Amino acid sequence: MDLCSLIERNAAFTPDQPAIIFEGEILSYAGFRARIEQAACALKAEFGVSRGDRVAILSLNRPDYLVLLYACARLGAMLVPLNWRLAVAEQLFILSDAGAKVLVLEQAFAEILPALEKSLPNTAIAGLDFTPPKGSAFDLLLAQARGDGRNPHTDLSCPLLIVYTSGTTGRPKGAVLRQDALLLNGVMSQHMHALTSSDHVLTVLPFFHVGGLNIQTTPALQHGATVTIHPRFIPEATLAAIERNRPTLTVLVPATIQALTDHSAWSSTDLSSLKAISTGSTVVPPHLIERFASRGVPVLQVYGSTETCPIAIYTRLGGDLSRVGSTGLPGLCCEAAVIDDSGVELPPDTPGEIAVRGPNVFSEYWGNEEATREALHGGWYRTGDLAVTHPDGYIEIKDRSKDIIISGGENISTIEVEDVLYRHPAVLEAAIVARPDPNWGETPCAFVTLKDGAAAEPGEIIAFCREHLAHFKAPHHVIFGPLPKTSTGKIQKFVLRERAKEAG
Repeated sequence: MDLCSLIERNAAFTPDQPAIIFEGEILSYAGFRARIEQAACALKAEFGVSRGDRVAILSLNRPDYLVLLYACARLGAMLVPLNWRLAVAEQLFILSDAGAKVLVLEQAFAEILPALEKSLPNTAIAGLDFTPPKGSAFDLLLAQARGDGRNPHTDLSCPLLIVYTSGTTGRPKGAVLRQDALLLNGVMSQHMHALTSSDHVLTVLPFFHVGGLNIQTTPALQHGATVTIHPRFIPEATLAAIERNRPTLTVLVPATIQALTDHSAWSSTDLSSLKAISTGSTVVPPHLIERFASRGVPVLQVYGSTETCPIAIYTRLGGDLSRVGSTGLPGLCCEAAVIDDSGVELPPDTPGEIAVRGPNVFSEYWGNEEATREALHGGWYRTGDLAVTHPDGYIEIKDRSKDIIISGGENISTIEVEDVLYRHPAVLEAAIVARPDPNWGETPCAFVTLKDGAAAEPGEIIAFCREHLAHFKAPHHVIFGPLPKTSTGKIQKFVLRERAKEAG
């Protein structure tokens, strides 16, 4: 049995049930199963995809994203989702690091092709909505697919996803999630949302994040429910879909809640179909939760990370949602604890680091044994986030690892941005911290000391960063001056964070 077996079972039980709705088109469970089988046959016959091979995808949300995920499950291969917001150089790093055999590509992101041909000429290309100059059209490959769409020795223990995440070490690391991680993550989602085959999930968050892919989308498909997919989040389209398509569940991060509830159509949109929304990715401001709660829609909180698939701690539908600031209880299929530096679980109301253990936790960072050893201790994943456990077991997140900025749901490594700043010829020293932002939650703020005799303007520094990084990673503000340091020369980022808050 592999993860695709769940789709096959649902197709047998309810072949005509809508599995995916996308831009007005309905794909039934029978049709979904057939397309997965075609895709698996095509990947194996055309590209020789074997057990353990990596298939990358660079695309907005679309049904074939999910087709490829379950086709990889049939083959024992791994899907590598690429963040379309990254710069080409960043995407190339991931493709190279993962050793992708195939890249499945949407035409909107074809700008990567010249650089890909130069640096990774052996990577095969398939176009989702076009025929690449030196590649094949995905639909044509599926139409011609023949043969067996399975590889031997494929089961739930096989790795399925390599999801790259920005960490405190600068370069992104590929968290490897096995098929059984997604299976048990789906069980926890069912427990969290009281999910049944009658539910209708609206997915607007990107599939290249585990939140968009695995909090509701894959669990819904594995339980025989219906998923409506939007290519990307657009506030007016989301509100229109809630009123028109009447979904029962959706996932939003704080930045998208802010955008929806600030929209002029918010107050007039009929939300009565929603039995709940789920949110997380960062500490969620209570006033954003209240905006949905005041309209009669329960707000469920979920805590996790790429490394936990992501569901680890949550509040559940029908449970106690009265605790302001609480993220919930450890999930049904994993353990979570607040520990000290030596790994000892702390007593209630004592701040410490969150650690998670269970089958939903990643197995390794791809090709990075050192980073894996640093993150996993006796099966426990040490998150770097700070929390307390209350006497009744509920966990309250107090702070995040300070070297990560979460802007609009995107993780930004401060070290990665600082590395780019140090390449600027005028920069002597630099530090990046989070600055509160009403729309994005927080954005990068750069503190820069210039070399003697050098000159630079904030706009020049920002433009330089955007040449080397995705725009959302580049600093939104630049403040010049000496950096505060400890007696040992370490930059005092806590001082800079206060200065960033005070900056107008």
